[in-house]
Amino acid sequence: MGRKLNAISVSDIKWSFVKIFKDTNSCMDHLEKESFVSVITSPHIKGYKNVVLHEHDYTKYKKLAVWFGNEGVGISKTAVKRSSFCINIPMYGIIESLNLGTSSGIVLYEIAKQRRKF
Repeated sequence: MGRKLNAISVSDIKWSFVKIFKDTNSCMDHLEKESFVSVITSPHIKGYKNVVLHEHDYTKYKKLAVWFGNEGVGISKTAVKRSSFCINIPMYGIIESLNLGTSSGIVLYEIAKQRRKF
């Protein structure tokens, strides 16, 4: 796995921790054991604790794991059930979702911006 990642990454991989899990529950168990708060991102999760991206305070979490769903399938039901809340990127007009690269950049930028100020 390491060689494959090195082949597709110019240099970022040496600064990244990569661990492969057999399923979502195994990953969630590991993150909870390490005191991470897991949050999901989706424009389609209704009836759940939703927060608007820029209206939430992300500085109160020492360790935060942000889950992004697959562009075709979305976020898994297990991740939804076990996460603390769902982040929504406000969008206007006829577009109701963004591709994975765009949404992850927007969400991670906002979280990093807040945490740098803190």
